[in-house]
Amino acid sequence: MPEGDTVYATARRLHEALAGHALTVTDFRVPRHANADLRGRTVLEAVSRGKHLLVRVEGGFTVHTHLKMEGVWRVSPAGPVPRYHKVRLVLGTSRSLAVGYSLGAVDLLRTAEEDRVVGHLGPDLLDEAWGPELAGRAVERLAAQPERAVGEALLDQSRLAGIGNIYKAEILFLRGVNPWTPVGSVPDLPGMVELSHRLLYANRLRHGHITTGDTRPGRQHYVYGRAGKPCRRCGTRVERANQASEVGERITFWCPRCQAVSTA
Repeated sequence: MPEGDTVYATARRLHEALAGHALTVTDFRVPRHANADLRGRTVLEAVSRGKHLLVRVEGGFTVHTHLKMEGVWRVSPAGPVPRYHKVRLVLGTSRSLAVGYSLGAVDLLRTAEEDRVVGHLGPDLLDEAWGPELAGRAVERLAAQPERAVGEALLDQSRLAGIGNIYKAEILFLRGVNPWTPVGSVPDLPGMVELSHRLLYANRLRHGHITTGDTRPGRQHYVYGRAGKPCRRCGTRVERANQASEVGERITFWCPRCQAVSTA
């Protein structure tokens, strides 16, 4: 699944393309909403909530989408509506066309009922209101399951929203925490939450997820995708293994020396 900063950037592109303009094209290619027609209604805004996208439309409607593993939104100048079989949703105005390919979820609902699709989420790491209150709530939600492996907990969007597999691996490396450490044994959980916010915030407006500060190809990450290669800090071979997540097992990466299991 995409990381929260990727979804944030996608919402920003959709907002710039659609907000303030009346829809001239609304093509829902999912059976449940095949007859939905929002033409003539003005797009009010497009926002992200964790890994969910919400396009709010005049009249109290929200178009909700989730990219899941393969989804992507493409924005182009107004033109012919593509007939490609992977298209799930098309939203167009007189100047722009936004096309959603392979979207994992497409819903049309009342804006007042958005909690049906995002109400389960924990605090959004890229919420504009992020501060001590939201950070504290995220810590509380993580700490509520003290026996759970921290690598699994960080991917649970009901704990805090926005972290994907890349950031999970990189956050744990930077904090020196083994992915299988119980949440209740993680030192300075608030510091881990704040680091998560800082990393996503730093990358929210650019392509890629850079955690090392080095933008050169192959240098962006400390451990993610680097199994079998030497740790950038200590030279130990980076390991990989499957770890549970809310969407099934995901591969995790870690340095067995920098992230040794605590014996305390």
